[in-house]
Amino acid sequence: MAALALGALGVVFGDIGTSPLYAIQSVFFVDGGIVHPTEANVYGVVSLVFWTITLIVSVKYVTFVMRADNDGEGGIMALVALVQRTLGPHRTTARLVALGVLGAALFYGDSCITPALSVLSAVGGLKVVDPGLGGIVVPLTVGTLAALFAAEHWGTERIGGLFGPVMLVWFGTLLLAGLRVVVHRPAILKGLSPSYALSFLVHQRWVALVAMGAVVLVVTGAEALYADMGHFGRAPIRLAWFALVFPALTLNYLGQGALILGQPRATSNPFYLLLPSWSRAPMVALAGAATVIASQAVISGTYSLTSQAIRLGFLPRVTVWHTSSTEEGQIYIPAVNWALFAIVLTLVLTFRSGARLSGAYGAAVTGTFVITTILFLCVARARWHWAMWKIALGAIVFLGLEITFFVANLPKVPHGGWVTLLIAAVMFTLMTTWQRGSRILAERRARSEESLRRFAEGLGDDRSRVARVPGTAIYLNGSNSTVPLALRATVERMGALEQSVVIVAAESVKGAHAVGSDQVSVDHLGSRGHGVVLVTARFGFRDAQDIPAAVRRAIAAGLVHDIDLDSASYFLSRARITLTHESGMAYWQKKLYLAMAHSQVDPADEMSLPGERTVVIASEVIL
Repeated sequence: MAALALGALGVVFGDIGTSPLYAIQSVFFVDGGIVHPTEANVYGVVSLVFWTITLIVSVKYVTFVMRADNDGEGGIMALVALVQRTLGPHRTTARLVALGVLGAALFYGDSCITPALSVLSAVGGLKVVDPGLGGIVVPLTVGTLAALFAAEHWGTERIGGLFGPVMLVWFGTLLLAGLRVVVHRPAILKGLSPSYALSFLVHQRWVALVAMGAVVLVVTGAEALYADMGHFGRAPIRLAWFALVFPALTLNYLGQGALILGQPRATSNPFYLLLPSWSRAPMVALAGAATVIASQAVISGTYSLTSQAIRLGFLPRVTVWHTSSTEEGQIYIPAVNWALFAIVLTLVLTFRSGARLSGAYGAAVTGTFVITTILFLCVARARWHWAMWKIALGAIVFLGLEITFFVANLPKVPHGGWVTLLIAAVMFTLMTTWQRGSRILAERRARSEESLRRFAEGLGDDRSRVARVPGTAIYLNGSNSTVPLALRATVERMGALEQSVVIVAAESVKGAHAVGSDQVSVDHLGSRGHGVVLVTARFGFRDAQDIPAAVRRAIAAGLVHDIDLDSASYFLSRARITLTHESGMAYWQKKLYLAMAHSQVDPADEMSLPGERTVVIASEVIL
């Protein structure tokens, strides 16, 4: 547990753990400095910060939302899966799923902003140490991010083991830096009372609303924390949060507030000015390391989100590497990694400072918060049968706070917030287009599919006109109940079929490996006379989907006979999509779907089929 908690420090909490670098500074610089560093305002801001972290992270995410896991995985797509599983096919379900997809798209927007914002803010501390170093901030940021994305293929297990001790030092430093000032100015502890936040909101409504647009920066990474749950599990994340991260963040924000009370000019950079002058240069180096780790939190969360979206049918299949022998959620997706790096690099070179980039942050993450709360409350009501008063209380407390944050961030949209919303709009379009197009194609293919058992029995009929020729043919199929398109096309076009026909359907099982008799099973489809058998091959998340090896295991177990695997031909079905102006999707969406279909991973490579003996047969499907 301690080792997993340390690993979680290095992967899960980097984002929220580096918010002290820029959050309080952004509050007092938002909208041209409309929030003046008066005593009432400082206490109000500190109180807002503390209760925002407490309610959104400690109560909502860590205590409640993390209970909603989909086979151990978290994130908004896990909630979508739970909604589908719990409510079943229903119009309300479809609307909630669409809402969840929008939340996932907003998370993608947040994932692009966070690495750029965090690293720029940390490296920007060089200007506090020596104003003449401002010119190297952007090049150093680019180099740091390039190194991070290049190291992603090592996997979160190794990265967490490397980063965990660094983050342990980081949070310890945050705690001590804040405690040092709080001890000398203990009056700041009054800011823990919610009365100061309420007084600030009541007596300075407009100023407080503007301030909330920046206060939301203190919970950057809360959604990533939930999305990363599959990498380490619920218990280690909760342990690390309550034992170290939450106390360290609270004391550091209190310390920054106390510093501003005594030195109002410290609003220029309260994080670094909180430290003794001799320690600022080393702190820039430590902050740089911590913000690299902060980027890791959203990057790994994006991998998890993408993997879940693929399994739920919202994105095309891409190459996914499992980087751990024990944890299914620890994955690396090369295509996502490098696409994310390209966008992050563009943002760094465009905005060039953390202060300017902070304006782009807020609208996407607060929108994700709202959607997560709605989906969670629906799951709590339908799956766990929460009483209506609990649902109402959760809606009032969480939705009330999060909608206020969302509204407070709307003025940022013209000043950079449009970036995350644009990314979210693109991702929402891609995900809904793929889901709708796949559904239409599946429905149209289903009309022409026939029962595999009935087809096999027809081949054994004496009246069958299908000629049988020597040899073995292995057909891959996504279903174990219908005839593969390639098999049907072979019979219809050639009127002949190999003497031995093996249909292989692949299934996933829980755990790293499929073992023993679970690896493969065989169904002779009622009779051995027709020469057709169905082999169901099962794979764990660490198993290579090697189809020839699966058939070889069936032969070795005596489940399949009269098969010459060394000379067998492999047949893949491929749908040749023909675009029409039929109803169902806009024509531009159909063209987009076709482009996405071409980007999918090659199934022959994914399933280790011998290229010289693999035949791809295309069947026309109308879209």
